[in-house]
Amino acid sequence: MLESAGTRSTRGRVTIGQVAAMAGVSPTTVSHVFSGKRLVGAATRERVEEAVRALDYRPSNVARNLRTRRSHMVAVIVPDLTNQFYSVLTRGLADTVDAVGYGTYVCNTDALLDREHKFVQDVLDRGVDGVVIAPVDAAPGTLSGSIYLGTPVVCLGDGIDLPEVDRVIADDENGSRAATAHLLNAGATRVAMIRGPSGAATSRITGYRRAVEEAGGTFVPALTVDGRWTRQGGREAMARLMHLEPRPDGVFCANDLMAIGAMDTARSFGLRIPDDVALAGFDDVEAAALVTPALTTVENPAYATGCEAAKLLLSRMRGEYEGERRTVVLDCNLVERESG
Repeated sequence: MLESAGTRSTRGRVTIGQVAAMAGVSPTTVSHVFSGKRLVGAATRERVEEAVRALDYRPSNVARNLRTRRSHMVAVIVPDLTNQFYSVLTRGLADTVDAVGYGTYVCNTDALLDREHKFVQDVLDRGVDGVVIAPVDAAPGTLSGSIYLGTPVVCLGDGIDLPEVDRVIADDENGSRAATAHLLNAGATRVAMIRGPSGAATSRITGYRRAVEEAGGTFVPALTVDGRWTRQGGREAMARLMHLEPRPDGVFCANDLMAIGAMDTARSFGLRIPDDVALAGFDDVEAAALVTPALTTVENPAYATGCEAAKLLLSRMRGEYEGERRTVVLDCNLVERESG
């Protein structure tokens, strides 16, 4: 049975020997797991990581500095590189770390948790000096082991709630509130929302709800529907909204790809945009200004997000900052165009 972390305070600082004893390995093997200098089997690494978490072990700064092997590589793990938001974000991160001599591994998870876990383990095995991740799931999963083992991690969004993980967050709530309020102020009386996969975009849902209620309306759950973060996902979600009675005359979509898909469906129903149904998106990807009518949306500063994530990561990798979590919040401003 694993010892609880709460017992540590009564016994002083946990040692590497205690971690080794709990994992059933030698202290040298634990050191190899930390340093990455020698290959350690997956099962052994897992036992060591479990012991580290159970004992709440933190390598001392001195021990951490003994990890002399540096790859000068960072990893960025995102759910969909075909979404221009993530490709631009990745460019911002890569430009920032490249300027100081670091390369970048780019991993695309397709929003699948098992692929995310695989990539996390893969980049750690490659000895990356830091990880930036837009997590598929709010649970830290295998990522928590890497954090306890001393690899700096920055989270894009608030999906990982660990004190060691810095975060870069867009002000989703106020951006979504502004987009929804704009549709209402433009004359829409029944505004729906395509919100992304179940459990996602919670801040954007909150902003949508605030705008509806601040305008004197009532939040109606049936007017919020799930959709995949793709153009096809927007088409399918919009089709469900089109069968509601009465049909919505405004739709806020939690990203631009879904909004463009919603446009496709609206046209297939013979509706004019924005006369019959007004639409707004979120992210302000390049395509938002190119569709007809041009999409009203919320600017989500992708390039700046990548740059800020890189700065947070570099400061930890270089040992310039070793404190608890920092959060950078970036403004999201409404971009008014012709769709709503």
